Amino acid sequence: MTDLFYELDGNPVPENAVTGFFTTHDRKQIRYARFAATSRPLKGTIVVLPGRNECIEKYFETVRDIAGRGFGVAMLDWRGQGASDRLLKNPQRGYVGSFHDYAADLEQLFVDVVLPDCRGPYYILAHSAGALVALLSSPALVNRVQRMVLIAPFLELPDQRVSMKTVRRLGSALAYAGLGRAYAAWGPRKALPTPFESNLLTTDPNRYRRNTELYQAYPQLALGGPTVRWLRAAAIAAETVRDPEFMARMKIPTLIIGAGNDRVVSTRAVEHFARHIRLGSFLMIDGAKHEILQEKDYYREQFLAAFDAFIPGSEE
Repeated sequence: MTDLFYELDGNPVPENAVTGFFTTHDRKQIRYARFAATSRPLKGTIVVLPGRNECIEKYFETVRDIAGRGFGVAMLDWRGQGASDRLLKNPQRGYVGSFHDYAADLEQLFVDVVLPDCRGPYYILAHSAGALVALLSSPALVNRVQRMVLIAPFLELPDQRVSMKTVRRLGSALAYAGLGRAYAAWGPRKALPTPFESNLLTTDPNRYRRNTELYQAYPQLALGGPTVRWLRAAAIAAETVRDPEFMARMKIPTLIIGAGNDRVVSTRAVEHFARHIRLGSFLMIDGAKHEILQEKDYYREQFLAAFDAFIPGSEE
């Protein structure tokens, strides 16, 4: 551990890095990080929003990709995960009361870190649950954020066998019965990582090994499965952002990227949503699993090409 960063030999801290904590309205300590651009001219700042059970360190490689394009990077560990304050006595349980709490933490990141200390213009790059937070926050960010790139937003479970409305209703019933803090899926974090051959996240064995070694070395950064309340909160947020009246308030140009081999979220729902928002566009990366930024170079390079084409001035 180095100055609040957790690093491995194979995953060193990027240069020009600063980390610390800010305090939320409800007195939670949220870890953030800033990384300066490593090339010129300076082109602004990319605000990176990770997914569930992710932490700042998992994005060090992506930070280098972005910084090398002339952008600074700002990011955070969401409340309840990474090195930010956990919300339950059992720190393994993935919990949040509402995704609006995440949206409030993003607002605080802008107020305390991005606006005073990071060069504009500002863009968002978000993954999975983080992409859902970005969508939920987008009406409030319209005068701050120029464009958003969202990877595999969590809008629906894969195959759509169970709708998010059903998830919300079941979650509400279980929470009312006092089971809101119980695991909804997967249970406690296992002592040994899932074998690479059966993982749902990436087809790249080296990046998968790097990420599992990070959580083995620093288990305090990792989570077990989501709780009933977390999944209920995600379902409510997903229903909110897909409401036509809410979609009409989304005025930030947004590129949504789907993973063709995604078995964590529904790519069909992601594509349908992207086709129906006013300033949205969609790209499918065929063959990629859920975590495109942790994927093989073949898939990551497709993402980076799309990023360069969409974010002004990002071409290397």
